[in-house]
Amino acid sequence: MTMQTGERTSGRLLGLGVVAAGLVVMVVALVAAGGAPKPLPAGLTGAGTPVSWAVPVLRLLADVAAIATGGAVLAAAVLLPATDGKLGKQGLRACQDAAVTAGIWAVASIGGLLTTASVIIGVPMSQLAARAGDAGSLNQVRALAVAVVFTAVLAVVLSACRTVATARVALVLTAAALTGPLLTGHGAIGGGATFWSVLATSSLIVHVFSATAWIGGLGSLLRYGRDHVEAVEKFSRLALVCAIAIGTTGLLTAEIHLGGREDGWGLITQWVTSGYGALVLAKAVAFALLVWIGWRHRRATLPALAANQPAAFWRLAAGELILMTVAVGLAVALSRTP
Repeated sequence: MTMQTGERTSGRLLGLGVVAAGLVVMVVALVAAGGAPKPLPAGLTGAGTPVSWAVPVLRLLADVAAIATGGAVLAAAVLLPATDGKLGKQGLRACQDAAVTAGIWAVASIGGLLTTASVIIGVPMSQLAARAGDAGSLNQVRALAVAVVFTAVLAVVLSACRTVATARVALVLTAAALTGPLLTGHGAIGGGATFWSVLATSSLIVHVFSATAWIGGLGSLLRYGRDHVEAVEKFSRLALVCAIAIGTTGLLTAEIHLGGREDGWGLITQWVTSGYGALVLAKAVAFALLVWIGWRHRRATLPALAANQPAAFWRLAAGELILMTVAVGLAVALSRTP
């Protein structure tokens, strides 16, 4: 019992550390890259600075909750052992936790919906109800509303999840909830279904799916898979695929936005001369470090884990998870940076 209590405490501390790291990095990145909300000139009214800051904060909370949900569902549906199609003890625990994080994801998305509408329309939250028609016409608001519906349904499905088949249905719902907001962000270049907008959006969807599986899957291993070496081996193979997909799509999406469409590849110039490019470069550095950590896992800690010496693997995995959340904070800042 004492050991279990200690594991729960360390898990909570790691979770708080992960969220805090992402939040601090996001704020610093927004300020440094020029994406931070700015006070309105005298005489003009708008949503207000606190509401403007609430948009990226709620986005980060929603993203972290989405990653936690996706990782827990992935663990239950794919990674953790099951018997005759029924989830084991840890699989059931993963689904119960995912039901909670899906609820948090839904609430954060509702908050993001309201604050985003307030900022785009340019009115205080107290006046938003009077502009409900305008808010409902915004693509960003509609996408977030769809995400809220899917996450709410997901929370209900997960609360009653007892089988692998249901967990796989929840995995599909998670993917659907992730997709909606991606269709109205930076990927929709210039509006309309142009070649570059379709390419950028498709690349971004693959990027986010892969990141959710990689980060969420690792977090789920730390929480549910400590006694399941086979689950770690399955995740290791999946992580390699995710890393390749993230690196490829991240480079492609960044270059489309940094001038690759019209002005030639922006790798040499805008990656170091614009705030957006600087954040892309910072994400690339974080990604390179994560690839190195993955190499260390395969070379040293996975063999040690197989030899019943797990300490080094779990320590490195905890540090890896924090670095991943730093990358998530950079990604949220990137989505708010011109």
